[in-house]
Amino acid sequence: MRSNKRFTNTVFTKRVDHEEGHKSALHPTEPAICTQCHAVYAGERWTAASNTDVPEPRKRTEVRETLCPACIQIKSGEPSGFVFIDGKFVPDHMVEIQNLLRNENEKTAEVNPLARIMEIKSAGDQLVVTTTTEHLAQQLGRSLGHAFGGDVRYDFSHENKLARVHWHRD
Repeated sequence: MRSNKRFTNTVFTKRVDHEEGHKSALHPTEPAICTQCHAVYAGERWTAASNTDVPEPRKRTEVRETLCPACIQIKSGEPSGFVFIDGKFVPDHMVEIQNLLRNENEKTAEVNPLARIMEIKSAGDQLVVTTTTEHLAQQLGRSLGHAFGGDVRYDFSHENKLARVHWHRD
């Protein structure tokens, strides 16, 4: 039977991921270090190895080697963000754009080591950047807009956490 209500709670509830949600179910044993990127897990959070504000682990045990969620995501090849860069401006300024993307990636990784660029693909006059978080994709779009102008459009998936950012300049 159909309800007379026009909207229900299921219309507005944000579904992230049907299997895991925002976070994986199991946290690694503290302290842990990622064998690929050397990020440190202590104090219930991941921090960059170069960060001096690494929290003290709750338990004093030997350091466990593991893979961080970002390295697992890169290995599985499932991005959470896409940045599409196109326009007549791109071929002439390809090196500058790629440098900006790499600098933003490094700056963001100091604060959140789980936010990383997975891949930068060049397809003719277009660049496609994949990221491990939707927030990094949005940040890259904002940075491109501030640095080079152009038009930025943000699209978000309804079913899961996925952002598509389109930057265009002629």
